Amino acid sequence: MSETEVIESLPSDLQGKVRNWLKYDKVEETRNEILQLCLKGDITELHKRLDTMIAFGTAGLRGRMEAGFNRMNALTVKQASQGLAKYIKKQFPENLTVVVGHDHRHNSRLFGKVTVDTFLQLGFKVFHLNHENEKSLVHTPLVPFTVNATGASVGIMITASHNPKMDNGYKVYYTNGCQIIPPHDKLIAESIIHNLEPFSSPQTGTIIDCKEKMTKKYIDAIGSTLIDGAVNKKTNEPWFVYTPMHGVGFEIFESISKQLLSLEEGKDYLVVEEQKYPDADFPTVSFPNPEEKGALDLAVEYGRKNDTVDLIIANDPDADRFSVAVRDNDQNTTTAWRQLTGNEIGFLFAYYEWERYKHSPIDEPLAMLNSTVSSQMIKRMAEIEGFHYEDTLTGFKWLGNRALELEQEGYYTPFAYEEAIGYMFSSVVHDKDGISAAIVFLQAYSKWRASGQTVLDILATASLKYGHFKEFNGYYIVPDLAITKQVFDAIRSIESPYPKKLGSSFEIIKFRDLTNGYQSDTPDHIPELASDPSSQMITCEMLLVEQPTSRVRFTIRGSGTEPKLKVYIEARTNTEPNSIALAKFTWDVLRQEWFKPELTGLLTPFQ
Repeated sequence: MSETEVIESLPSDLQGKVRNWLKYDKVEETRNEILQLCLKGDITELHKRLDTMIAFGTAGLRGRMEAGFNRMNALTVKQASQGLAKYIKKQFPENLTVVVGHDHRHNSRLFGKVTVDTFLQLGFKVFHLNHENEKSLVHTPLVPFTVNATGASVGIMITASHNPKMDNGYKVYYTNGCQIIPPHDKLIAESIIHNLEPFSSPQTGTIIDCKEKMTKKYIDAIGSTLIDGAVNKKTNEPWFVYTPMHGVGFEIFESISKQLLSLEEGKDYLVVEEQKYPDADFPTVSFPNPEEKGALDLAVEYGRKNDTVDLIIANDPDADRFSVAVRDNDQNTTTAWRQLTGNEIGFLFAYYEWERYKHSPIDEPLAMLNSTVSSQMIKRMAEIEGFHYEDTLTGFKWLGNRALELEQEGYYTPFAYEEAIGYMFSSVVHDKDGISAAIVFLQAYSKWRASGQTVLDILATASLKYGHFKEFNGYYIVPDLAITKQVFDAIRSIESPYPKKLGSSFEIIKFRDLTNGYQSDTPDHIPELASDPSSQMITCEMLLVEQPTSRVRFTIRGSGTEPKLKVYIEARTNTEPNSIALAKFTWDVLRQEWFKPELTGLLTPFQ
């Protein structure tokens, strides 16, 4: 059967879509993938792949690598690059410069090449971070760093971060080195739609190999701004374990830790050999994210087998996230390890930066930030210690841009974080950076250890001073995306203008709805954070009726990338056990009063 006959055998509403795919796609593998679906008569799958475009948003593109307009592949990367390049050319006609980097995932090199070739066709100067050889890989933070270092108009990193192995992504940074925010995302998406047919023009731009130079500048930036001095090694045996989680982190971590902290693999630290080098199949973990249950099991085994080791640090595959586990001596066993939460790590960084600031000659007022779904502990710390604190919408696109604004207003803003193990050190990049985080944490840990304190001691002391903050985060699976809006609308309908109670146990003292644009405690009831009618997000602060000094803050939101309704709960009471219990109790009351899964159809992950 000829290609024409195959197409004509399909329903009429698919014929034009298949014809366009086969006309535009130049990669034999993905062309054949669509043809095979046609020959099988898999009409449902063809509609899934071809009816809509993969969505471009503030996170760029991310999705499963398959053939089709709604998937990650060379053609959709080409179309995204064409639209982005055209948009940037209009924005910065006198500065046609772009930074491109990629990690080790399947097809990352191909997608990187497609991106570079597209920008070259439009006359851009391309600062290429992977060009010198086929095995050259970079970690994500090097792209925004290079955007700032070169004065480029835009940067693109090909990575799916910590997503499963079948995914890939296309992450965009604006000329300020931050991830894009509205309205750029929508304007770029419109530009993509107007530039779907692949260009055939000659390449008139230039390409510059810059990995070596930019890596040196990156290391110098960390050395000049984040290094306080040599770490206290204490022994001549390994005292921590590092894992890059089958990603790109080891190469850059080894270089920086050796050059700036005089740390040597084998002597000062151990690397999880099974996860040491880039492997796009992530064979030892079910999900390549240090947050996920079981992801650090191999690293913990290394710790258990080495009595001198009391710390584990980890990066995710593209090394922009960072996680920590410590030996827990309170458990009266040498094999007990405790993985810190993203909020606990965030507080430890904030505490360390506050201590540095107090003993520094810096004149500018201090400011620190985290996202609205993260802990309020550094807010409480800021209130007591007297520095400036703000929260932002979720995502480093907001944290990075707001940090820049505060710096322009005269603040010293060294640090920001999000509970999903993302940590930003503004002197290097205005985005999360797992390598900078690792270098800072090793110094902080060494300093505290030298003074006879563990990180658990620091957290315990802080809880006595600032309060016991404990979280209970989770999510519901949404089998039908329409359910999310139905659940949120039902909550809003409980009482006007907002619910004043949650069951009989809680009094709501602050209510913020970033979908409808309402906040109960502002003079005009306009939220302090930007509203978005296209997404669902509500934040409440409550007191426990029977014990008004006990407080709870929670945020519920619909995920923009997954079929989930996410729930972030944090309780503050006078003791740690009470806070843990109150956070869990809040989850149960929310389930009973607002989410009602037996009626709404929401599912918990174990169902």
